[in-house]
Amino acid sequence: MYHLSGNVARPAAGSATGLLESEARDTEALYFQRCTWCGTAMYHRLLCPVCRGSDLRTERSEGLGTVRHSTVVHRNSPAARNVSLIEMNEGFVVRGRVMGPPIGIHGGDRVRLTTAKDPVRGEPVFQLVDDPSPARN
Repeated sequence: MYHLSGNVARPAAGSATGLLESEARDTEALYFQRCTWCGTAMYHRLLCPVCRGSDLRTERSEGLGTVRHSTVVHRNSPAARNVSLIEMNEGFVVRGRVMGPPIGIHGGDRVRLTTAKDPVRGEPVFQLVDDPSPARN
């Protein structure tokens, strides 16, 4: 869904922004929103959580972040998996999965976005960056 503002068509707030979207190169990217009023970065929102502004522009994330919290989940899946909250370098938080043994993902781990999507929830999937322990793959 798009709305017009002046002569420029932009994605409407709450449309496909903040989702994994394929680009022409067949690589997937993580898109987020930034409030044009206060500059707050957010993921998949209708209004800015800080100033309640609705003028949000879509930006592409560089795909690097830090695990803030990770939980092992045993439901809706044949095997245990992790569900993690990732704080991206741009300042927004996204829920996703980090590849590796579910119990081996910890707060503070650095991660990078992969081209995969979680098959259960369709959320972004990340991999550990600069992992010092080969046993955590």
